[in-house]
Amino acid sequence: MKTQRNKQGQRRKRGFERTSGLLQGQIRKVGESRGFAVSRLLTHWAEIVGEETARTALPVKVGYNRGGLGATLTILTTGAQAPMLQADLPKIRDRVNACYGYNAISRINITQTAPTGFAEGRVAFEHAPKHAAPAADPEIVRAAKDAASAVGDTTLRTALEELGKNVLSRTK
Repeated sequence: MKTQRNKQGQRRKRGFERTSGLLQGQIRKVGESRGFAVSRLLTHWAEIVGEETARTALPVKVGYNRGGLGATLTILTTGAQAPMLQADLPKIRDRVNACYGYNAISRINITQTAPTGFAEGRVAFEHAPKHAAPAADPEIVRAAKDAASAVGDTTLRTALEELGKNVLSRTK
């Protein structure tokens, strides 16, 4: 019976292997090219900084100074979220340093981008869900329909009914 050997000449394990074991080397190589010594920062970003921050910001790069003391973490976010993220920088730095186990990150830079992200739109930021509009009062709906009933064009009539509902609900 033949045994399979990989490129390095090592025997291949039999049976199933965990996906994390198969991808760990590739993730480490890509992460290290961007300065991430600990790939857990990339793979568990939401757990490290919290769901709210992870929805609006992504780690991009860790840059090390020449002296080697204190790295700089670069975070990508949208322009609208940058001021709120700026206020959370001390909390983010503390959580990231807890992931490393020591004070590895001394500075955090925020890079702003469009809502679709960078690299040909491959990264999309999540937005907080919008709240549903409250149901309109049936009396207001009836009054808006009555006011727009004389219009013959259905598209225009529908638009006027919506406008009427909005105007009448605000005056009440």
